[in-house]
Formats: sequence, C-alpha cells, structure tokens
Amino acid sequence: MSTARYVMAIDQGTTSTRAIVFDHAGQIVSTGQVEHEQLFPRAGWVEHDPIRIWTNVREVVAQALASGDIPARAVAAVGITNQRETAVVWDRHTGQPVHHAIVWQDTRTKSMVERLGRDGGADRFKQQTGLPLATYFTGPKVAWILDHVDGARERAASGDLLMGTIDTWLLWNMTGGPDGGIHVTDVTNASRTLLMNIDTLEWNADICAELGIPLAMLPEIRSSAEVYGHGRADGLLAGVPIAGILGDQQAATFGQACFEPGSAKSTFGTGSFLLLNTGTTPVRSQHGLLTTVCYRIGEADPVYALEGSIAVTGSLVQWIRDSLGLIERTADVETYARQVEDNGGAYIVPAFSGLFAPHWRADARGALVGLTRFVTRAHLCRAVLESVAYQTRDVVEAMNADVGRPLSELKVDGGMVANELLMQFQADQLGVDVIRPQVTETTALGAAYAAGLAVGFWDSQAEIKENWAEGRRWTPHMAVAERDRLHRNWAKAVSRTLEWVDEDTETDDLR
Repeated sequence: MSTARYVMAIDQGTTSTRAIVFDHAGQIVSTGQVEHEQLFPRAGWVEHDPIRIWTNVREVVAQALASGDIPARAVAAVGITNQRETAVVWDRHTGQPVHHAIVWQDTRTKSMVERLGRDGGADRFKQQTGLPLATYFTGPKVAWILDHVDGARERAASGDLLMGTIDTWLLWNMTGGPDGGIHVTDVTNASRTLLMNIDTLEWNADICAELGIPLAMLPEIRSSAEVYGHGRADGLLAGVPIAGILGDQQAATFGQACFEPGSAKSTFGTGSFLLLNTGTTPVRSQHGLLTTVCYRIGEADPVYALEGSIAVTGSLVQWIRDSLGLIERTADVETYARQVEDNGGAYIVPAFSGLFAPHWRADARGALVGLTRFVTRAHLCRAVLESVAYQTRDVVEAMNADVGRPLSELKVDGGMVANELLMQFQADQLGVDVIRPQVTETTALGAAYAAGLAVGFWDSQAEIKENWAEGRRWTPHMAVAERDRLHRNWAKAVSRTLEWVDEDTETDDLR
C-alpha cells in the first residue's frame, strides 16, 4: 500500500527558490526558501548563477522535508515551476554552465532583436510563435551566449552544449546531470523561447537557424503533466517521480483553477503577469499581447492563453526600499500610501527594462513625472502602488479588445496581494471585482497539481477546482469619471518615457 500522502512543488523564482509540500486538499504542509543574488554586470543586464540555484534547490527541499518531518517515500510526485525565459547554456559532459544565466528582465539583446526586426518588423515571427521580437525571450539570450563566450558556438555545433530554461536545468540535474539527466522542457516554457511553433508545439527549425542555435542543443518538448523521470539515487528525492512542469505564470493560472475560457488571473510578483484562458485555439493578439500555451495535461489537447507581461511591479517596491531608501520594509509602502488621499499629481512609470505589454518599447526608460513641492514620500509610495494598477488596466483593455468581450472578474495572487490598498485601487481601475484565494501560493500549487494529476494523486481537474476557495473580494467604488481621469494622466506619463534610449544613452549591448 502506498504511503505517499503529499506532493512537493519546487518554485524557482526570480529572487528566491522555494519548496512547498501540499496535502490532498491543496493546503500547505511545510516549506523551505532561500534567496539568491541578483547580478547586474552592466546597466540593463541581469544574471543569476545557475550552480547556486541548483544548490539552493537541494537546500530548500531538505528544509521542507525536515520541517514537516516528511520522508521522501511520503511524496507522491514533484512538480517544477520556474521563472520563465531565463536562459542557461551548459556542458552536457560536466554539467558546468558556460555563462551565468541571462534573466528574463535582461535587455542586452536589444541590438540583436532590432537587427532581426529589420526584415519583417517586430512581428516577424509572431505568426509562428505567438510572440513579438523582444529582449524578453529565451532564444536571443542563448544566441548571445553562443556569440560572446569563447568557443561556445563551436562546442554547440559539435553537440557538447545543452540549453534550456530553468525548469530544464533543474530537471536535468535532479535526474542525474551528466550521468543520464533528462533533457526536457514542457510546452509552456517552450512557448516562451521564441523558438517553438505555437500550433504544432515543435521547435521551429527556420527560426533556430536564423538565430544560429543548433537543434541538438534544445530539450525535448513534453506536456505539463507526465512522469519525465525520477529523482537521482544520491538525492533527497531518490526515486520520486518528477511529473509536472509549468512556467510560473501558467502554474499560477492552473493553481487558480482558471480552466474555462474567459477566466483570468493576475500574479503580482517581481513583475505582474495577467493570463486569460482562451481554450484550445490560440488567439493571435492584435493589441500587444502574447499568445502562449496555458497548459497541456498528458495527451489532452493543449489549452492556450493570452498574456500581458509587465516587467516591473513588486521590484519597484524593492527599488524604492533598497536603492532609494524611501522605506525600510516592503510593507511600509502601504503604510505611507495610506497617509494621503491621492498621488498628489505624481506618476511613476517603471520602464527600467523598457515597456513590456501592451507597448513593447525597448527604447523606454523609467520616469517620475508631475512633481511639485507638494509631493511627499507618502505621495511617491502611493504612486508606486498606483503604477501597478495602471499597468494592469492597460493589459486588461488590450485583452478585452482582442477577445471582444470585457473581463468579468480577476483572480489575483503573488506577494503584492497582501497590499489591500493596491487591491482596492486595482478593482477601482478595472471596474470589476478582484478576488484573492484562501491559498495564495498558487504558483507552487499549480505545479503540484500538474504533478499530482500525472501520478493519480488527484483524479481530475474538477477535483482540483473543488479545492479552490475565495479568501477576499474587492469591489470597485471609484466614480468612472475619476477612474478615467487618473488613467489619462498615466497615459501621458507613459508617453514621456518613450524614445529615451538612442546612440547617446545606449549602454545595454556590446558593440
């Protein structure tokens, strides 16, 4: 008789790595968490150490098992969820990365992306991939590594190098590394590389050739819920099935039980990411959104989503805390913001890495506008929170235009949903209810659900949906005229950020 009573999720995020153990009701049993260093070698460049991340995974797994007094035999399966688009290239024989991981926020490939867009524009590959040309995606990052690391292109051509997003890097190491590691990714992560055909769910050989990426480097594309392999014999999870992979935003969508077309969630984390389930047919956006795979369970038809990706939301709070010293603790931003009635006319547009959806302007840079002597620290804190809601409204309006019907409600999760002032302002700006679930760790929960479905720990998505429960609801109460006035001023602020990067200011690519 099986003694498995839990499912573990490994949530490898932009700033930290976590392991969370869930029971059958989808409740948290135990956790482990370790942060990792953010590396900024040049303006616009963001890197992580892949070896440190792999070390941290082992540490948080040990923490979660120990704190819950859980033996590995009690874990039915492990799911992986990860920061998407971040690129790792490593030697298949030694397991050593040839370069630091290039993080999704990194803008060093701007010149490469512009060069690719000279023949066909920013939408050159959009019909095939569902994505515009942008520094955001994995493929150009891998090409940059091959171009700038001595000997890397030759080693890749000879079959000695592998590439992957963070899920692939972790799975390969968890299943043996150089000694038989499984080189696989799932459809959700593959759909963020700019290398996968969104209809066939296969690598696009022409785009790979255009970027100079050998097909032999690429992992096999599999579903989001199946047994890929088992934990290595010398690891803490020896023999445990690794059976679920979802990119972090798709995992949160799955954890929020957004299984019906038209259902949507927004995760407020380092950045913010709003996904709308569009069913089994991909919808090509005409308004600056991404067409992405939402999930695929085993051999079932893939489910697609429209996504609006916002680069800077929670990291803006970290910036005013760590770089400007305006606040001491993250929670202070709400404390100060509540001291004033409004933003005092100040708007902050955090285009630190350009503007993502729905604008896709790599030439934009952050701006603080509307300043007068009246503006205080409290007004700036409120402007920080309001910028999150305005950016989300921009994405929702693009989604409504793409699908031809308005959003009816928005499920929310992520670290910033503890900020109740922000959640109320978000409802006011959208004009729809904003709903926070009882279990807010939906990213990890979604990966756990995918893995559990693959091994029969949960029987169906219907059973998973029964686990979801509402925690708090915010209903809009701001007058429509005031809501729209504030957003008009936000749009003016956004316009001031454009066309900043040119030959006089360019610092984010090697010449």
